[in-house]
Amino acid sequence: MTRRIRVGTRGSALARAQTEWVIARLQQVHCDLPVETRIIKTLADRVQDVPLHGFRERGVFVKEIEKALLDGEIDLAVHSMKDLPSDLPAGLVIGAVPPREEALDVLVVRDAAGSGASGPLPLPPGAVVGTSSLRRRAQLLHHRRDLRTVDLRGNVETRLRKLDAGEMDAIVLAAAGLNRLGLAERITCRLPEALVLPAVCQGALAIQCRADDAWLLERLAVLEDPATRLCVRAERALLAAMGGGCAVPIGALARVKADCLTLSGVVATPDGDCLHRDAATGSPDDPEELGRRLGERLLAAGGRQILDSMRLPHG
Repeated sequence: MTRRIRVGTRGSALARAQTEWVIARLQQVHCDLPVETRIIKTLADRVQDVPLHGFRERGVFVKEIEKALLDGEIDLAVHSMKDLPSDLPAGLVIGAVPPREEALDVLVVRDAAGSGASGPLPLPPGAVVGTSSLRRRAQLLHHRRDLRTVDLRGNVETRLRKLDAGEMDAIVLAAAGLNRLGLAERITCRLPEALVLPAVCQGALAIQCRADDAWLLERLAVLEDPATRLCVRAERALLAAMGGGCAVPIGALARVKADCLTLSGVVATPDGDCLHRDAATGSPDDPEELGRRLGERLLAAGGRQILDSMRLPHG
């Protein structure tokens, strides 16, 4: 009898779409593989009235799913790679990294709000921009001091509804999420990486399973994209070197071409007043070293003071 695979995922439309994509590709090769999906609610799903940077816990999008993996309640999990902390729980591994979707952030502008505006940020002076990301906020404000940013939580559909209802003039989202949901037509413009670097591993998926599940790891190999794996290894190493997470304004993007791996990184104060950006190149043979080296350079350039100021005792 063929083993049934239990797949854990969050319940949002985007999480389900990502999971269905993974299952479809698995079953293209392993046609007789029975799969069932289990929805698991995480802390970030249950608490919607706190900005993402307000959470003190790490892994607020994944902790409950990882526990289900360790407890044997599910066999694999489909995560957005950017939600995974840089250190995995003992006993779990990233069993496969599929090809990366588009990594950039995009601007979605209400029709009336964007009329007459142009440039890489087609927004009128004083426009209200919704985002729950300190990273996005910092980089936007660094280039446009006139903008007013407001916290925006909820799934993609909820954020779009708030925009359409006139609660703000524009919102910033990941291109990958809109593409995966079939909502690419809502994109007003892509934010160039020279203007806004994306979150670490944005657009990449992590297929997580137990380290000792050799049978499943063998089957997950069909999903693996070596170039994407190299890039996320470099980006996660940068984040680990800086001691950051989704609650701090750090961005990074790696690209691999032939025998060269390039990594760009940024760290900034939440108000955008102080921003440090740098890039480095290295060998694809050691992406962690490249990430560590660039992370240390950003810390030395002023990133350490920024991050230390954000880790002051709470309350």
